[in-house]
Amino acid sequence: MATFLLEIGTEELPATFVSEAIQQWQELIPTTLTEAYLTNDVVKVYATPRRLAVVIEGLALKQPDREEEIKGPPAKAAFKDGKPTKAAEGFAKKQGVELKDLEIRPTEKGDFVFVNKKIQGKQTTEILSELIPEWIDKLEGKRFMRWADGDIKFPRPIRWLVALLDDEILPINLENGSEKITSDRLSYGHRVLSPQIIEISQAKDYVEELRKAYIEVDDRQRKNQIEQQIQAAAKKVNGKAEIPAELLAEVTNLVELPTAVVGKFDEEFLILPAEVTKTVMVKHQRYFPVLKSTKNSQSETDLLPYFITISNGDPEKSEIIATGNERVIKARLADGQFFYKADLAKPLENYLPELEAVTFQAKLGSMGEKVKRIVNIAKLIAEQLEVSKEESKNIERAALLCKADLVTQMVYEFPELQGVMGEKYARAGGETEAVATAIFEHYLPRGAGDILPETISGQIVSLADKLDTLVSIFGLGMLPKGSGDPFALRRAANAVVNITWSANLPLNLHQLLEQTAANFIKIYSEANSELLAQLYDFFLQRIRTILQEEKNIDYDLVNAVLGDNDSEYQERGLKDLLDVRNRAVFLQNIRQNGMLEKIYETVNRSTRLAAQGELDQIQLAPVEVVDSKLFKSESELAFYDALVELVPQTEISQKTRNYQQLVDALAKIAPTVSNFFDGPESVLVMDPDPKIKQNRLNLLGILRNNARVLADFGEIVKS
Repeated sequence: MATFLLEIGTEELPATFVSEAIQQWQELIPTTLTEAYLTNDVVKVYATPRRLAVVIEGLALKQPDREEEIKGPPAKAAFKDGKPTKAAEGFAKKQGVELKDLEIRPTEKGDFVFVNKKIQGKQTTEILSELIPEWIDKLEGKRFMRWADGDIKFPRPIRWLVALLDDEILPINLENGSEKITSDRLSYGHRVLSPQIIEISQAKDYVEELRKAYIEVDDRQRKNQIEQQIQAAAKKVNGKAEIPAELLAEVTNLVELPTAVVGKFDEEFLILPAEVTKTVMVKHQRYFPVLKSTKNSQSETDLLPYFITISNGDPEKSEIIATGNERVIKARLADGQFFYKADLAKPLENYLPELEAVTFQAKLGSMGEKVKRIVNIAKLIAEQLEVSKEESKNIERAALLCKADLVTQMVYEFPELQGVMGEKYARAGGETEAVATAIFEHYLPRGAGDILPETISGQIVSLADKLDTLVSIFGLGMLPKGSGDPFALRRAANAVVNITWSANLPLNLHQLLEQTAANFIKIYSEANSELLAQLYDFFLQRIRTILQEEKNIDYDLVNAVLGDNDSEYQERGLKDLLDVRNRAVFLQNIRQNGMLEKIYETVNRSTRLAAQGELDQIQLAPVEVVDSKLFKSESELAFYDALVELVPQTEISQKTRNYQQLVDALAKIAPTVSNFFDGPESVLVMDPDPKIKQNRLNLLGILRNNARVLADFGEIVKS
């Protein structure tokens, strides 16, 4: 067994590619080794901004010899009158075997020629020479480039290759036009601390040899070192560091040897909203903020006038590095302070006219026009939810001002602060707390896993904003296709559903979409003729996805509450999103506790047979559609009486959404229905007399319809 090392040396790689490349090689390399019949103990992938490497331990020096069954041409084409044809001769020659080695075997598609071919295992060096270019070529990422005059594409130019099998160099040549990169045992240390060439004698010593040259190639070790250094540095200034996960991942792949450096900024900048200062630090400078170390300290005033940056330079030059970074952040914060003071010079409402100069979408006009639509949609939602007059006033005001901060200097400079600054400026301008909070919340959620709006004003304005975007963009016929979704319409629709469910808003989405689409068509006469149908279908798709992926509801139970091309169920679902969620979750629960199994056979069998009758799916009461005079068996009468008792439970479930009562009633009726089908006095549903047949089908139809108040049992798959 041997240890193999491959290192690709490059110019500085983008941090995102470093993490992506590690993941890709962790999947690709073990897979290709297995496909090549090369056994190994462990594959370790390493990376820094200047190198991507893999160390394979316990690698076999040779493929095992093996037998492989190879299928050839059909027997009737390979042999004529018992003699081999050119097809057989060609197959044998290609496989390097004699004609006598060919065998005829039966298959599902007839007799075919086969050969058991003994394959001698190749040397590992030969296989690796073929695999390494494949490993490099199959890496994917953004902004790959060509350099020199060759065709090789990589995020940055490749400058050296190390390829060692134990202590022997494995010859690898990358031809890049006139440039040729040949493997060796020579790598490079840290640019500043050890810029000289380093010679790696053994593949197994790779990690330690690079550590001697001030390179930490293990990204997990670098990440741990950074976290520990940041917290230790924060303690030195009596604070605690705030470590955003995305920033930590990024800086981990920006350095080869991390050194935490503490910098300071003027305390006068603490008057800025903490979000501004943190945005400058985290988003623009890749600094970690320092907070007061007070227990449970998380308010805006917790920010200390310090920051921590991760240097890739000489630790002994940390003071110089800190000074340089302090100059940079001072300039950035001074800009922020200027923007903040300038923006506060006038109230938020005074920015509204400037929204007319900001384009929302070329055919849909300005952001000012979008705001007017948001205000109107918010009114529709408020009326539907019957909010108080005070809440309605706050909602209308928040809807009017929700986009005003887009034309402030601060948001122009720092777009990620939209909504955040709107809240600050609204509060500073004397707007109510409800209005200020709603301005921030209407952008929520900003992405997967983000928080949702918590106030009724924020929830309604957020819904209005997202519904306007959906209706308007759909109205232009610009539906998402494949993975393309430039207006984030899927995210917007998901947000509408999740906000409604999270806040338990009794929203009639069906009606709201109808009203909003009608208003849009009045404004935009060329609106997509399929607008409303496409919106309904789009939301139903999103509801299905969220129920399955976020609520963990089985796919067949989702079909049972939304139906499969069942217009009644689909309309019901859009009219009452809370009921869809409640029924789906309830079905999942009774599947898990076994109650669904108890009623499944009874209801499902009735549902299948009822489909052959003429009874609609709305009728619930048996007295109107079942004629007791046509009964021929006591089991029919018992079925009828049980249905009469079932109806009141169904009505209660409809009003209170207490579906447990309905399920209990269905469980109670199950023995009676079973006796109707299979008991001593069972009946033939499909009686020769059409009146008796229809009467019995109506009994089953009434049971089906009452069960449909909960779900379409015909869509449920038996566990």
